[in-house]
Amino acid sequence: MSFLSRRGSASRRRKDTRTTPSSSAPALLPDIGTAPGRPPLLTVSPAEPAPRWAAARRDALRAAVAEHGAVLVRGLGLRDATEVGAVFRGLTDTLMTEREAFAPRRTYADGVYSSTAWPSNQPMCMHHELSYTLEFPGLMLFACLEAAERGGATGVADAEAVLAALPPELTKRFERDGWLLTRSYNDEIGASVAEAFGTDDRTVVEAYCRAHSIEFAWRPDGSLHTRQRRAAVLRHPVTGRRCWFNQIAFLNEWTMDPEVREYLVDLYGADGLPFNTRYGDGDPIGADVVETLNEVYEAHTVREPWRSGDLLLVDNIRSAHSREPFEGPREVLVGLADPVRPTDRDTQVPDAKDEVRF
Repeated sequence: MSFLSRRGSASRRRKDTRTTPSSSAPALLPDIGTAPGRPPLLTVSPAEPAPRWAAARRDALRAAVAEHGAVLVRGLGLRDATEVGAVFRGLTDTLMTEREAFAPRRTYADGVYSSTAWPSNQPMCMHHELSYTLEFPGLMLFACLEAAERGGATGVADAEAVLAALPPELTKRFERDGWLLTRSYNDEIGASVAEAFGTDDRTVVEAYCRAHSIEFAWRPDGSLHTRQRRAAVLRHPVTGRRCWFNQIAFLNEWTMDPEVREYLVDLYGADGLPFNTRYGDGDPIGADVVETLNEVYEAHTVREPWRSGDLLLVDNIRSAHSREPFEGPREVLVGLADPVRPTDRDTQVPDAKDEVRF
């Protein structure tokens, strides 16, 4: 059962299970600690292997995520991708195969990925994973095998609070028009066509684009350019609350390092950036708007430095996440779980078009 179909808080679940016979009672969790500026933290000392511990507490952990939006589990001592994969599978029925990635990942068996390849000295700003796709994960799973020497935290921000804090005139426009993502695929920056779509077969790529409301055009040099309009605000399937759900700021040109942006514009032209975002009607988004979005995200960010062996569970609709710059080796594995295909978007997704020129 998906976490999106679960109702009720973790505290109510704990209360209800006290009357259940001990032979069939689900395993309970220790108290979850909360502190200003930090994500909810669950510290454990399991006497059994981590996969078995997690599977036995699956319902309780998922209820905690439903209650808090994200939970950091410390003390599992996760050591390798095999163990992490077993933990992930114990917490969900479905690990997704990623499509439309914006940057490469290393793929492990059983739907376990490396974190996105991104320069360590540059932040990955707040975003909701795959919010520009028609099928995205409802639950994100992160496991730290090696914490960075400095920095590298995965921050979390409450999407409902972010929406409430943004200027009303700005959110009203995005709710009315949605947002537009443009991508220009190349073999140097970002994910290649094969990495994003799982193939470089044009027929297969075009069929995928048509099925997922993505406009596409093959340029004379053989490169692919795409455009897709999506909703900026999503109503949470369980709580019914409206959440700021997109990657408008993160994938916008004004979030890029200025020197990187200048280099890419010189190389590919203003319309050939690997990715960029616009208002849903096609108008450009100004640097001041992107700055406002990132400032509001920062004001609502909670963070805790990774420790090797940590596990982080994030409700991908209710909570945005980020990755801070870091120094030294860092290895965080990722699972995309519980696919969601919402039908209650606040902005209607346009019908797919065949090949277009733009």
